[in-house]
Amino acid sequence: MPLVKKYLFPAPVLLDYMTRVLAAAGVSLEDAAIAADVLLSADMRGVASHGIIRLFPYYSRRLRDGLINPRPQPVVLNETPSSLALDGDNGLGHPTGYRAMKRCIAKAGESGAAVVTVRGSNHYGIAGYYAMQALPHDMIGLSFTNASSLVAPTYGRTPILGTNPIAVAAPAGAERPYVLDMATSIVPIGKVTVYERAGLEIPYGWGVDSQGRVTTDPREVFYGGALLPLGGTAEMRGYKGYGLALLVEILAGVLAGSAFGRTVDPDAHTKVSNIGHCFAAIRVDAFRPLDDFKGDMDAMIRELKDAPKATGQERIYIPGEKEFEKTERSLSEGVPILAEVVNHLVRDGEEAGVPFDLEPVGVKEEVEV
Repeated sequence: MPLVKKYLFPAPVLLDYMTRVLAAAGVSLEDAAIAADVLLSADMRGVASHGIIRLFPYYSRRLRDGLINPRPQPVVLNETPSSLALDGDNGLGHPTGYRAMKRCIAKAGESGAAVVTVRGSNHYGIAGYYAMQALPHDMIGLSFTNASSLVAPTYGRTPILGTNPIAVAAPAGAERPYVLDMATSIVPIGKVTVYERAGLEIPYGWGVDSQGRVTTDPREVFYGGALLPLGGTAEMRGYKGYGLALLVEILAGVLAGSAFGRTVDPDAHTKVSNIGHCFAAIRVDAFRPLDDFKGDMDAMIRELKDAPKATGQERIYIPGEKEFEKTERSLSEGVPILAEVVNHLVRDGEEAGVPFDLEPVGVKEEVEV
């Protein structure tokens, strides 16, 4: 794979720019700042597919075309001491998800555990952001969302399900928290976008063309093809990923009362999305003493990290560890943005009336996008 160029930008500068773009599209300054923080978190954690690359054209265009409500008024549909069902009034998914998880955490603080669903929302960025909101409260956080139909079911060739991510965050003591943030497709569609914009072929097994044949051309996945469920291209064709994607569809779609399957975001350019989310929070000390839990988490994590290494490997990671380290590098060195994405930001920012005139603090070339 050829080297790709990335420019490094200070995190506060990127946060300010994204906030200004969203505010220029009519979003309140508070909501714009929340959404920008979620996008920045994705780039800092190395999830470029869900970062600033989505600012143009997706969020900006849909806001300007009236397909996302810039000033929503969410509505409570049903509520109990440990549950809440919300309608997001077609607002941006990021502030909607952020506030829904805050309410979930507050309810779990009273009842020990809580679940909140949201319908009438939009793409909310990385699922892990919301699960991690629980960590400062010594809670386990869970976050699910459905999405546009991009993934073919096992043995199918037509996209029916979304990439439908699952995120779980659990606190530890001296060790880093456990943070699982995964798509139930083999990769998120944004990862394919990154490869397309870099002019690269995608790895074999990521997606199929319109006939259900595995392809390495990202354009064949976009135009008539589909992503494969998590699990690869062997005989079972990602059967476990398919089952997990359907689970998320039940929680964030059917249970939340949002769109599901092919009715989610059927045409990103002309129709509202009606995406659904599901959040949960578990207060650890409602089940056992917090210090005991954290001690056992540390012991389990150390047992994994100290396990014998495979030939040629020097380290075993726990989920989320690489992303925490990438965030630390982003804060010290600058946030890496693909050069081709920067070119798009310059062009689209000019068209949107918010020029991308930021000065990078460095440049680097990497094998992986």
